[in-house]
Amino acid sequence: MERKPIRLSGTSYAVLALVAEIGEATPYDLKQALTESIENFWPVPHTTFYAEPARLAAAGLLSERQEQHGRRRKLYALTDAGREALARWAGTGSATPPQIRDETLLKIFAGADPLPLLRQRRDWHVAKLAELQTLHDDNPWGLAEDSGPRKTLLAGIDFHRLSIDAMERYMAAFDAAG
Repeated sequence: MERKPIRLSGTSYAVLALVAEIGEATPYDLKQALTESIENFWPVPHTTFYAEPARLAAAGLLSERQEQHGRRRKLYALTDAGREALARWAGTGSATPPQIRDETLLKIFAGADPLPLLRQRRDWHVAKLAELQTLHDDNPWGLAEDSGPRKTLLAGIDFHRLSIDAMERYMAAFDAAG
């Protein structure tokens, strides 16, 4: 059966990367893994994410099988074509530039009192840093120190540390300006 090529998005590659990392999984398993890893730096809407495994299976990038007993869930695994597509994409030397999309900054731009917003944002970064630091220290997935997921976890930790520092500098600047 000839499969029709599809356009792959960031969500497509996130799903392929998760299946490559955790192995055969249900969409629910993949969403849980996404929440604990990729979603920290690449948020994906739930509705988009849950539809993606079936779309990738229809294109031959994932295989699909249904459990014979129990809840009869669909399980997805990476095919050779999916592995090749992921490797080709990951191996390209370019990536789109990151975008800052922060409602706190938009509200400050629009004239909101900055100090309460900056405190709230700083507190969120403090909580997220603690969560990621715990994941790093406990290493519940047994990730190798030099693995891609472990390195992106460290990047997330650094991001939140830098963001906390930035929020504190902004608060001091706005406080001094009175």
